[in-house]
Amino acid sequence: MKKALLLGALALAGAMALPATGALAKATGPVAALDTDNDGTVDLNEINKSATDLFTRLEKDSDGTVDVKEMKGRVSKKEFKEADPDSDGTLSKDEFLTMVSGMFKEADPDNDGTLDAKELGSKKGKALLRVTR
Repeated sequence: MKKALLLGALALAGAMALPATGALAKATGPVAALDTDNDGTVDLNEINKSATDLFTRLEKDSDGTVDVKEMKGRVSKKEFKEADPDSDGTLSKDEFLTMVSGMFKEADPDNDGTLDAKELGSKKGKALLRVTR
């Protein structure tokens, strides 16, 4: 009986000493920077918060919009034009966030509503990061 109890205690101690994996692992890189709820992934609300902060920093002339020049190469001219439905050469905050939302969906191939480090490291994930950080 004592031997079984000792072996069980040793097994439990060994399991507790193992490094955290999966969702329990400490996020690093872009996930850590964007993951405000510390769940190991980034959801659209977290992306929108970061994108809103970036929009505010980029919008230098206080007109409530960003133009291609203010975007500083974060999107191509073609992408910018696609995100500008009224074709006025600027993106309002709503137009900007609509573009970000579309990019988020493209970077989320499993459609689970969250992005992990692998998804953010993909080509589409990196494009999303350019308009959120």
